[in-house]
Amino acid sequence: MPTDSQHPLQHVRSQLTKMIEDIKTHGNQDNLVPNLEQLLKQLDSLTEHDHLTGAYNRRTLLSYLDSELARSYRTGHTFTLAVISIDGLELILEQHGQAVAKQVLQMLAKEALTMLRTLDSFGRVAANEFAIIMPTTWLDQSLKAIARLKQRIDQCDWNAVAAGLQISFCTGLTTNAIKDTPDIMLQRATQALQQAKAKGKDSITDIEAPLPEYRPEED
Repeated sequence: MPTDSQHPLQHVRSQLTKMIEDIKTHGNQDNLVPNLEQLLKQLDSLTEHDHLTGAYNRRTLLSYLDSELARSYRTGHTFTLAVISIDGLELILEQHGQAVAKQVLQMLAKEALTMLRTLDSFGRVAANEFAIIMPTTWLDQSLKAIARLKQRIDQCDWNAVAAGLQISFCTGLTTNAIKDTPDIMLQRATQALQQAKAKGKDSITDIEAPLPEYRPEED
């Protein structure tokens, strides 16, 4: 297992280096293939996930968003994208230090991954922003899901992380439009998040997807 100070990718690299040296020294080994397969699985996971929180990384989340947009185009099903941001994380970092700030991010991600549906996708898209893709979900349903997550976060024992600590988050929500790309949809949800932040802590703002432009047929 990697040490606390060692990046997971560095750990895999060191394992591969050791295996190469063993092969050079001792020749082929019976356990070579299983060990290599295990390392490949670790590498696949590292390329898809944020190493701090275990959530999908931005690239992977956008890939899932692209797939969901394509599926929605085929089926006509609406889905929701939420972007959430922990309130006052910069102040937490200043008052309690980097270790506490990291633990806050990790705990929020853990609770979200535990609570969300298996068909939902959860990823870290910026330093203090997570995104949630909720397939076949209208805004009113996604608002209920966010309310459940807020309640779950509120019930965590944050005092055990740092005395007097309490965590909340703001949320921006949007639904898909027919001409959306992953970047456009994420930008719209992020815009809703910025509007929520402007209202204050623990706020939610949603932006409806734009309606298709009406073009009358020519005579």
